[in-house]
Amino acid sequence: MLLEGLETLALLAQEKTMGKVAGRLYITQSAVSKRISNLEARLGKKLVEPDGRHLRLTPDALALLERIGPSLDELRGQLFDSQHLTDQSRLAIACSETILAGYLGPLLNRHLRRDPYLQFSTHHTPVILERVRAGDAVLGVCAGEILHARGLEVVPLLEEEMVLVSPEPPDFGQPLAVVTIDLGNPANRYLEHRLRSAGLTPWMQMDSYFAAAELGRAGVAPAVVPLGVARLMGIAAALRHAPPAGARLTRPVSLVFRPSSRKRERLASLIAVLERHFAELAG
Repeated sequence: MLLEGLETLALLAQEKTMGKVAGRLYITQSAVSKRISNLEARLGKKLVEPDGRHLRLTPDALALLERIGPSLDELRGQLFDSQHLTDQSRLAIACSETILAGYLGPLLNRHLRRDPYLQFSTHHTPVILERVRAGDAVLGVCAGEILHARGLEVVPLLEEEMVLVSPEPPDFGQPLAVVTIDLGNPANRYLEHRLRSAGLTPWMQMDSYFAAAELGRAGVAPAVVPLGVARLMGIAAALRHAPPAGARLTRPVSLVFRPSSRKRERLASLIAVLERHFAELAG
């Protein structure tokens, strides 16, 4: 009961509403509320409070999760490692939105015909790592640099080219202000040094590569985006420009999973399918 309450509190910190937590746990909202109430009674502290339409954690709850969060994730991961999986067990796969949309649709459509019990969701890379580490997702397909992979196996899949989207060829003869992805995201921080080394100054930073690409296409400023995003959006080749000569503007794409996953036939099969798929793209 204590573990259930702590798990529910950790999810509430992410989702902000009882309804979303209930959907993640496949239980009712009243069951979520009861878990939180039981945990509050056990600890003798108020853990959540209203915040408009959402709920927020109290300082006591935040301090509790800061202390036990890593241990809780590892325990949940260990429980997942011990879980018996059948051919009908539902398995969650966490993916980067742009990688899922740009590279995986047809492949997963074929694979789902053999294994229809896979469920896909999209997240930023730090959240993908958290979900895989905790056993909430069995595999993660990440975009960007992976800095904290404690307890996980990381398989590089692809170094995706990046292009500048602009109606006119960029002038690299002088420092150039560009639209980029949010460089505050830990997975994207590596890109800032590479941009500046290439004479490109981050100007506007977007939460989505799709938004950055659209601003570039509209002529607001050249936008640095992955080639897969530009192709997915149907951006004409004439508007896609190569980075300055010698610039290392690429985006790492990686597969992450708990080490035990290679010992499970269904997961090992999907891992192998993904590795072959990206090897063919890279080749």
